[in-house]
Amino acid sequence: MATFISVPLKKSSEVELVKPLSKFVTATYPAGEEQAEYLRAVDELNKLRKSALGRPLDKHESSLEILLRYYDQLCSVEPKFPFSENQLCLTFTWKDAFDKGSLFSGSVKLALASIGYEKTCVLFNAAALASQIASEQNLDNDEGLKTAAKFYQLASGAFGHIRDTVLSALNREPTMDISPETVGTLSNIMLAQAQEVFFLKAASDKMKDAVIAKLANQAADYYGDAFKQCQYKDNLPKEVLPVLAAKHCIMQANAELHQSILAKQKKRFGEEIARLQHAAELVKTVATSHDEYVSVKDLTEKINRALTAAKKDNDFIYHDRVPEVKDLEHIGKAALVKPTAITQPLSQKFADLFEKMVPMAVQQSMGVYSQRKAETVNRLVGTMREATNLCNGVLASLNLPAALEDLSGDSIPQSIAEKARAVVQLGGLQSIEQLIRDLPELLTRNREILDESLKMLDDEETTDNELRSKFNQRWNRTPSGDLYKPLRAEGATFRNILDKAVQADQVVRDRYNAHCDMITLLCKPENELNAAIPSANPTKTLQGSEVVNVLRSQLAQLDQMKRERETLEVEIKAVTFDMSTVFLTALAQDGAISEEQMSLSKLDQLYGAYNQRVQATLRTQEELLGQVQTSHQEFSSLKQSNTEANQREEVLKKLASAHDSYVEISNNLREGTKFYNDLTEILLKFQNKCSDIVFARKTERDELLKDLQQSIAREPSAPNFSVPAYQSAPAAPAGGPTPAPRTVFTGQPQQAQQQPQVKPNPPPARPPPPSFNPQAASPNPTNATPTGPPNSNPPAMAPPSQAQGPPYPSYPGYYQMPMGYNPYAYGQYNMPNMPNMPNMPYMPYQQNPGQGGYPAAPPGGQPYPGYPQQPPQQQPYYPQQ
Repeated sequence: MATFISVPLKKSSEVELVKPLSKFVTATYPAGEEQAEYLRAVDELNKLRKSALGRPLDKHESSLEILLRYYDQLCSVEPKFPFSENQLCLTFTWKDAFDKGSLFSGSVKLALASIGYEKTCVLFNAAALASQIASEQNLDNDEGLKTAAKFYQLASGAFGHIRDTVLSALNREPTMDISPETVGTLSNIMLAQAQEVFFLKAASDKMKDAVIAKLANQAADYYGDAFKQCQYKDNLPKEVLPVLAAKHCIMQANAELHQSILAKQKKRFGEEIARLQHAAELVKTVATSHDEYVSVKDLTEKINRALTAAKKDNDFIYHDRVPEVKDLEHIGKAALVKPTAITQPLSQKFADLFEKMVPMAVQQSMGVYSQRKAETVNRLVGTMREATNLCNGVLASLNLPAALEDLSGDSIPQSIAEKARAVVQLGGLQSIEQLIRDLPELLTRNREILDESLKMLDDEETTDNELRSKFNQRWNRTPSGDLYKPLRAEGATFRNILDKAVQADQVVRDRYNAHCDMITLLCKPENELNAAIPSANPTKTLQGSEVVNVLRSQLAQLDQMKRERETLEVEIKAVTFDMSTVFLTALAQDGAISEEQMSLSKLDQLYGAYNQRVQATLRTQEELLGQVQTSHQEFSSLKQSNTEANQREEVLKKLASAHDSYVEISNNLREGTKFYNDLTEILLKFQNKCSDIVFARKTERDELLKDLQQSIAREPSAPNFSVPAYQSAPAAPAGGPTPAPRTVFTGQPQQAQQQPQVKPNPPPARPPPPSFNPQAASPNPTNATPTGPPNSNPPAMAPPSQAQGPPYPSYPGYYQMPMGYNPYAYGQYNMPNMPNMPNMPYMPYQQNPGQGGYPAAPPGGQPYPGYPQQPPQQQPYYPQQ
């Protein structure tokens, strides 16, 4: 039965996915069917993770399908959520698959706020489970061979993908099991095993020996490469190295065996013998050094039979010269396997839970595009409004159209009366004063939210700095000061915006104070307003004159232009375009989005015509205002000028200007109120972002503190010291390897720890007869084992306090184990239940039924009668073969 290597699964801690992802969805997408669908998808993702990682997985394709589906979902989700330490912070904790912790530091585990880390570990588990499924296949039939080859190649491709991407995915040093060196070695091991499966398939199908030899030689090459990679790296369990060495020799032996058959067919009998002799040497090496790991009994017998027959035929018939191995022609290679490419989706049943959600790159591009669009709209609308305000200011300074309507000199001009009614309808002083009183409250609320958000960051950073100062290099997480730089920059931007808003509020307040009296006058009843306006001598002679008619015509054109601007403003604000499809197409085709170029091009296409129309209204206004000023000069020269008329005209100008200022101040205050309310929502999101990252950092901090406390508690309180030799039990000598199961390290990894030695009780000066052991009769007992061949009369030796077990291999990193330590079941030995040897330095005497008692003690210094004079051999710890 062939021995194949499989990989244990990594273990993960539970992660809270629902709360942070749901919070992002509700904050990003408006309430409705789309938001509800994404929230349901978040629940499904959480259930999928628990199915893939929260329970033991069977070695079956259905379990692998769940892992692959979760991996595919992670690949789909990664670009659609802002996973990072300073945005959507999810901390994933995974343990080293091979549990490569020391005696004091415990299990190695790593916690990172990185979705790339989660993807890497999930893909590792998929590769490990694929290797376990492959190793469980029945290789005696075609279906099992095909399945094993498929999953070994999948495992090789997955491990290779991790090797190429792990450093960029983590941006820090990974645990040993997912380091590029380890997964690279595992990838080669899986590829070698897949090639071996093809060799077994070819041998089972009785294909041509030339083909089988090439397949075996290629497998030997793959095993050799894997052996070289892990020979000097202590990153895989110790039993892997001898298995790889054995497999390398076995595949070479198979290649030589089948090539010898080909040589025999070509009547090259000397070459046949040389290859069979080389194959016999290879399997002998395996049987000598690695037989406990890989059995070569059948292969050895097959090679020896063929070699015996070939030598016999050559000696009696052919007498062909047997060449040296180095002079033999090299066997070719045939690689029929390659690592499976890791491309999404890996699962056959994958369905994207967030299919309708656009990637974050598109979302960010859409955000920038929306901002550019808003700036374009505001610029066009602001240009028209500024021009309209300029026009109104010029007309108010000329007292138009009130001067044309006030030819009687003693009544309220129609335009002034309309302006007064408009101010009253808009709420008058009460409305504008209420808006002014609300602004400081809104400003204070926003400042408090911003200050509280930054205070959370400050407090957490202070705690992080204190712990970093306390634990130094052990506090190995990203400093809060570095992590919070983007958030602090965002907070500084918000504070700058608030400072500018305060300045703008003061400008509006000053303008209101300047026009407050005239606005109050406009709010009074019509009779009081009429009484407040000075009277003047009538200018009825100007009624019906050509100048008045021209002025009225020009003013009518200006009014028409203002109405056209209002219509144009509505059209500009109503322009819509779904830019997300453009960005998605660019992302799919090029893998990146050139947002600035694409946005500016589309905005120019959408608003180019509107910009031309706005510029046309500006030119029209400039021409009309020039004509109005010329006509007004003629009109003023015809009017009868006196002091009363000047006073009346001055008041009418102020009333007209007060109305325009009231409208503008009201608009400014309402926009300011909306600005503060909108900013409140943005700041609340910023506060939630700060709260989330602080909470995640606190969770990470608590877990790191727990690990550090456990590590410190396990550390020795005093340095190591030497134990006197007489207190130490002799170690078991090195020897042969321990037998291994068919599939290597599929379960718990090997524990590389020795059991603590128990101090033996000091032997009495003379043991009483029931406990007497003839091996203890040496006058100078010692714990040292004899070296060299025994002479005819060796001195009697006290038995060691521990029975001697099978020797252990001398591979790098192997520990000399006391016999009491038994990590493996001895397959070829039926071991009896033995007493605890370290606590009993003398072997108990096993009295047989009917045996007589001990004889009386002889005289001092004389042996017991009836006992042999030579020291008996030490009783074996297990039955001898």
